[in-house]
Amino acid sequence: MKLNWGTGIVIGFVIFIGFIMFMVVTMMTDTNYNHDLVTEEYYKEELVYQKEIDAEQNAQSLSENISIRNTKNGITITFPKKMKYQDIKGTVSFYRPSNKKLDFDVPIHLSSNQLLIPDKNLLEGRWDIKVDWTYESVHYLYKDKTTY
Repeated sequence: MKLNWGTGIVIGFVIFIGFIMFMVVTMMTDTNYNHDLVTEEYYKEELVYQKEIDAEQNAQSLSENISIRNTKNGITITFPKKMKYQDIKGTVSFYRPSNKKLDFDVPIHLSSNQLLIPDKNLLEGRWDIKVDWTYESVHYLYKDKTTY
């Protein structure tokens, strides 16, 4: 049987397409590859995004904003001293970009103007922190990234 160059090109295309299809099927069915969205309810969160922008602007307009620092006991979040800490309500969300199973939320219950997130809840690496709180019916939002 004699092969000409046209038949060779067709065979090459078929082999290439077969390889690509094999790779697509392998990547989609292999459990080692995680194909998650950043958030499960992406479109629902997109609808309330303007409220987040307003809350961030409220936080930026404060004379003293939240400060976040790493300590040997964990991560300490310090709220503005001018605010009565008893009236601050909200949540602190910890998002781990590398593994969504490590994400967690902490309700804000203060006994001083500081909130300590214990070391036992945190693994070393990057964390995206979102502090969402209200004080005197004003909504505030503070976002930060830290490496613990």
